[in-house]
Amino acid sequence: MIEKAPETKVNSTFYDRLIQAKFQNRLASIRKSQENYYYWDKIKHLKEMFLKPERIWNSVKVIRILNSKSVLILHSDIKKSISINYNINEYLQQKLHYLDFNFGAGLQKEQLLTDLDKQDYLNNALMEESIFSSMIEGATTTRVRAKDMLRKSKKPKNKSEQMILNNYKTIQYISEYQNEDISIEKLYEVHRLVTENTLEEEHVGVFRTTNEINVVNELTGEIVHTPPNFEELKDLMKSFCEFFNNNPKEDFIHPIVKASILHFLIGYIHPFVDGNGRTARAIFYWYLLKNGYWLTEYLSISRVIMKTKVQYEKAYLYTEIDDMDVTYFIHYQVKVLLRAFEELKTYVAKKKKEQTKLLKYLKLSGVNERQAVILQKIEDDNNRFFTVKEIENTFSVTNQTARTDIEELVEKGFLKKIPVNKKTFNYWKGEKFNTTFL
Repeated sequence: MIEKAPETKVNSTFYDRLIQAKFQNRLASIRKSQENYYYWDKIKHLKEMFLKPERIWNSVKVIRILNSKSVLILHSDIKKSISINYNINEYLQQKLHYLDFNFGAGLQKEQLLTDLDKQDYLNNALMEESIFSSMIEGATTTRVRAKDMLRKSKKPKNKSEQMILNNYKTIQYISEYQNEDISIEKLYEVHRLVTENTLEEEHVGVFRTTNEINVVNELTGEIVHTPPNFEELKDLMKSFCEFFNNNPKEDFIHPIVKASILHFLIGYIHPFVDGNGRTARAIFYWYLLKNGYWLTEYLSISRVIMKTKVQYEKAYLYTEIDDMDVTYFIHYQVKVLLRAFEELKTYVAKKKKEQTKLLKYLKLSGVNERQAVILQKIEDDNNRFFTVKEIENTFSVTNQTARTDIEELVEKGFLKKIPVNKKTFNYWKGEKFNTTFL
């Protein structure tokens, strides 16, 4: 005989609410609320034949609470620890599965990116991510000017360009160390890289030592978030690093979910005087790369965030106002990744069309793939010129290889060499270019 379990004592009121919630979960308004993870400001406008918005919200909350899990960022004084909740419903699971399949093992680089274009895609993504992550924080410049600065290794002319260069160096640093664990020292280094020459030296690469830092609404001046006391940072950030480095089987969190939580925590804890947003996005990027989501390196995540900045900010606010339910932020980050992936596919399709244009250059004797790309770019823009440094950066080759590539095109008459000074030259379209190709 199987032993009978002890009688379960359930509060009848709660039991009634549970039954109602399970039944009402089939209703269109509640399904819509769960699929998009609405907060009350959206739910209060929903209409259901026999349910008022308050009842819809009540049912949604019961379902969410029942499915929730918690994360604790510990402090030696348990009262100062940070407890957040999240739940992964079936709608979010579907999106996570799609991202798993396309960002990791399911779709190999060779299926999406050709050997010729991989480095080009990577360089473009690096620049786009650097530019837009800076723009989110107020950098003002054009993409054309910013990309020209990065390609040609020009010295930044202002704070905005310095922010972009800093982000570029930060992403390169993360790409290099992506398989390593994080530490307080590495957090300091990431912050130092994103804020170099844009912040007072005493605040670079160190946690804040004041409580005079708040998150403020730029339009109204209203304080929307007060971060933890600076004296709590050492314990909290130590626990943050442990959370980043460990994902035990018995308490496993999906890597995209965890990356989103890590991103949120940097913004919430606000450990630095400035540069918290850029640091948070860098940590999100790092954690995904560390966990095998190789395609992240080819995406411009910050470009999507820039386009949806209001939603980005609201995802933080919804989490804090709704009992630290970080699922709002997770849903937002998943949408960002999905949109960034769609933009990459559009970009790849465009580049593959351009690929066919390269064939006429590749048919020439002695012209390699890099040289074909240079010639194609000259055809696309008559006012375009190149430098050896730009070729070196664009194709990630040595200075000697870049110099050889471009000098060979000069010898063939496709480019001409114009001195800028005694040591530097610019390379423009040569006389033989039009007669051969146009």
